[in-house]
Order: sequence, then structure tokens, then C-alpha cells
Amino acid sequence: MSDCVERDETHRFTINSKSGEIAVQGQIDYEEDAAIELRVQASDKGSPPKSTHCKVLIEVVDENDNVPEIVTTPLGRWTSGQREWFLCITITITAADEGTPSLSSSTVITVHISDVNDNAPHFPAPVVNAFLSENGQAGGLVTKVSADDSDTGENAELSYSLLDSSSSSVPITTLININSLSGEIFSLQSFNHEETKRFQFQVMATDSGVPLLSSNATVNVFILDENDNSPVILPPYSEPGSVNSENIPYSAEAGYFVAKIRAVDADSGYNALLSYHLTEPKGTNLFRIGSSAGEIRTKRRMSDNDLKTHPLLITVSDNGEPSLSATMSMDVVVVESLDDIKTSFREVPVKEESFSDLNLYLLIAIVSVSVIFLLSLVGLIAVKCYRTDGSFSRYSAPVINTHPDGSWSFSKSTQQYDVCFSSDTIKSDVVVFPSPFPPADAELISINGEDTFTRTQTLPTTEKKTI
Repeated sequence: MSDCVERDETHRFTINSKSGEIAVQGQIDYEEDAAIELRVQASDKGSPPKSTHCKVLIEVVDENDNVPEIVTTPLGRWTSGQREWFLCITITITAADEGTPSLSSSTVITVHISDVNDNAPHFPAPVVNAFLSENGQAGGLVTKVSADDSDTGENAELSYSLLDSSSSSVPITTLININSLSGEIFSLQSFNHEETKRFQFQVMATDSGVPLLSSNATVNVFILDENDNSPVILPPYSEPGSVNSENIPYSAEAGYFVAKIRAVDADSGYNALLSYHLTEPKGTNLFRIGSSAGEIRTKRRMSDNDLKTHPLLITVSDNGEPSLSATMSMDVVVVESLDDIKTSFREVPVKEESFSDLNLYLLIAIVSVSVIFLLSLVGLIAVKCYRTDGSFSRYSAPVINTHPDGSWSFSKSTQQYDVCFSSDTIKSDVVVFPSPFPPADAELISINGEDTFTRTQTLPTTEKKTI
């Protein structure tokens, strides 16, 4: 027999030329060749030699001589959908065979997930309330807003800007300013609570990704009130330069209403809560005022020792800190009767449009009764005067007349006395008694205070002696 193995296989196999045994002389690896095909030739030694061929198929039996090996494919792209959940993914892969003994191998794979701008900025609260004291200086910090972004890198870099509210009549940029990087909001002016109690605007946070994403938050700024306004007393006691005076009757009982003081405060809350206090002269203790209503009333009845005019000082104070107040003075005059009380506070003018037909009829009735009363009074006076004249003529005193013969007489036909005396007549020579004293038929005439005569008796002539 001659060579029986192909030349490319002689390094692995050999054949005994006499017996035909094929033996392995090299390394056979199942992973390289699972089956080996050999060609064997048998030849004789005749002349000429004759030969024949055959094919030998060798099947290699695998043995567990290899550790498992992990082979990774080249890096590729895939979408996780939630990069915010995992920044990277670490994968451990283990491969084991089923041989005896079992062999295995492992490797660690780290998967880095790249970010895309798929998340808009987010504010912790959609509405932010800020409180700012009035009369503060411009440039003061109002509040600070902040938002976060679940993305990374440029996709999470935020900037802040202001948006005007649709209900605002003044551009918001004239009132406040915002730091675009930090979100701090500063005032540009001083605010007055009495003019602006609240204003609203929106803050927009925008990221730097592609495309740009943004979100808004509403900011309400409330101006806190400070006690910077004093109480103001309302009319009719607030007119400058006027003398406030009220009248009350001497017969006023305890609790009699004198006046009501009204006041307002432009502030709000406790700063506008007013209380009234009254100060009167020492030892008077006649009046009191409601601390919240402002009504002035008497504490007791009047006494003879009380003053006719009581000067009062009313103080209106608020509950702010520090407390502010306003004062006014009032003179309470005590009068004898209710008819003397005439104050502008109690007199209510009658408007023309409120003068109804009923009032007209009432006025006509009052005028008619008044006219009838006056006419009756005039008639009564006339009758009285007429009767008085008659009584005078009836009881008229007699008149003394002198005659040429030196006699005297009296008559009741006239109301006048005509008496003539000589120059020597003294004051006590003649005494005439009027008719009301003696009866009409017994008038007496006294001469020199001694002799008396009646009616038409002749009076004797008496001459005084001259010394």
C-alpha cells in the first residue's frame, strides 16, 4: 500500500502501509473540523502495479475543552423613552455551556443614555403669593420664583421673564423687574396700599433646549397696609373754623342723645378700626360716648350746680401701631326748654319735591285757624275797650265850678276839674275826694282841712291874716 492520506492531512493522520491502520498524529479540534474526509489508495507490487481508492470519513467527537466566549455587536442607537429614569444602564452577561464540567464566562456592558429636550420646565406651584409692605423703597426684593427641568445640560438651563396680566392696566415692567437667571423679583417703585392693594403678573421659565420649551406661573403681589393715615371726622363737625355746638334741655334724662360723631380711616384692617374717647371738665362727669359708635349721651340728670355750657373734647383713635388720632371740640349748651333747641344737626330742610298735597291742606287749615283766632282776639279787645269807656263815663268824678258871686258848685257831666285859687291859697286849703270813695250824692269839699261842704253849697270866703 502506498500513501493513503492527502498531503494536507498527513500532519494530523498517519497510515500503516502494511496493515492499513490509520492513526492520529496531530491536533484535531472539533471547533475547526467537525468531520474529516480522507482518501486512501491501495497498490500492489505487480508489474505493472495495480491500485484502487477509497474514501474514509472521520467524524470528530467534541469535547468540553473551550470556555464560553461572549461576543458583543457594535454599538447602536435605541430609544428608551424615559432617559429621566436612567442616566445609564449596566448589563452583566454570563454564558455557560452544558458540558462536564460546565464552563462559563461573563462580561459587563454599560449603556449610556443620551438626553433629548422632551421635558418642559416645571414650577412647584402654579400660583405664587407674595406680600410687600407699602411705602417701601424701590429696589426691594418682592419674592423669588424657581422652576426645575428634568432634562440635563443645556436642556435644563432656564431663564425667567415677565408676562403682563390681561387684567393689568399698567405695564408690569414699570412696577417690577426680574433677574432672568436667579428668578428674583425686585420692585421698581414704592407702593401705596390705598391706591394699589394687589396686582398680578406671570413669570415664564424657558429652557435652552431644541426646541425651546417653557411654562408659566402666576404671581399675586399683595400690598400690606401700614398705619399711615389718621382718622378723619365727617361733617357736620369737620368744617374748618366752625364752632361745634349742641343744645340739650335742662330736663334731659340720663341717656339723652346729644350728638353722633362719625369718622373714617383710609387704612384697612385693624389700622382702620376706630375708637372714640371723650374728655370733659374736671368734676363734671355728665356725658359719655360710645367707644365704637361715637354717640354722645348724658350719664345723669342735670343739677343746679352744673355749668350752662360744657366744653367737650372728642378724640378718635385707630388701632394701628403707632396709633394715630384726630380731635374735635364741642360745646354742649344747657337750655331751659326744648323750644330753645335749634341746631343745624337736628334741623332737616324740607325739599320742594317732598311737599305733598296733604302738607298743603294742612298748611291751609293752620292758616285758617290762625286767622280766625286773630279776628276773635281783635273783636274781644274791641268789646273790652268799649265797656271800659262806658264805666269811665258812669263813674266820672264831679266837676267843681266857681260863680261870680263867689260860690262854688260841682257837676258830674264832665270829666275834668277846673279849680281857681288866689295866690294866697296854700296846698292844704282844698281837698277834693273823687267819686269812687264816697257815694255819688255825697261828694265832699274840704276848705283849709276843717270845714266841709256837699254838692252846691256856697263856700265861705276866708281871708288869711297877714303878719
